[in-house]
Amino acid sequence: MFTAKDLFDLSQTEHAELFADCEYAWDALKRLKAYVDKHARGELHNECEGVAFIGDRVFIGEGTVVEDGAMIKGPAIIGRNCQIRHNAYIREHVIVGDNCVIGNSCELKHSLLFNGCQVPHFSYVGDSILGHKAHLGAGVKISNVKLVPGNVTVEGQGRRLDTGLRKFGALLGDHTDIGCNSVLNPGSIIGRRSVVYHCTNWRGWLPPESIAKNKAVVEVVTRATQS
Repeated sequence: MFTAKDLFDLSQTEHAELFADCEYAWDALKRLKAYVDKHARGELHNECEGVAFIGDRVFIGEGTVVEDGAMIKGPAIIGRNCQIRHNAYIREHVIVGDNCVIGNSCELKHSLLFNGCQVPHFSYVGDSILGHKAHLGAGVKISNVKLVPGNVTVEGQGRRLDTGLRKFGALLGDHTDIGCNSVLNPGSIIGRRSVVYHCTNWRGWLPPESIAKNKAVVEVVTRATQS
């Protein structure tokens, strides 16, 4: 249920070797830093619209557009035909697949995005893996560190699994959709084609083909008139 093949179409990334022999999909995060350090190289095939900061060890593929004010610190590997929009901040050890969108004021750190991911507006993605065509609504935050000491754990298979990771945000399966202003707490795993409604505070495992609904009650009262 938590393997890479349970969550992801591995043909939709050029970096499937990260998952080789991984018992759980989150184990790829333990390899990500070394993998990016090995493969990232300064090679830019993109277009710039305005002025952006791009670090020395950043690879960007053909057809990608980097807009004014973006900062790609690196090391990072960014694919083809992506949009890196105004004021995006891509920090260390990030892989972005082909045809992805990293939007205005979004921050990415130590994460892998499969092809077709969209992170369009005001989001934080840290220590996470986003599957093929995963989409984050505006303002989604993926929290990656527990407030109390200890590794991030995952509830599943009838027991609590220690991931061995102090920092671990979320795994989003292929075609998942996370609604605006939702928060995914550390160790969240969202199954393929599942949806988390807007303004939801989510923790844990959401099975594939599921919808997590936020049914917060809205109270309507009569407005007092002013004399």
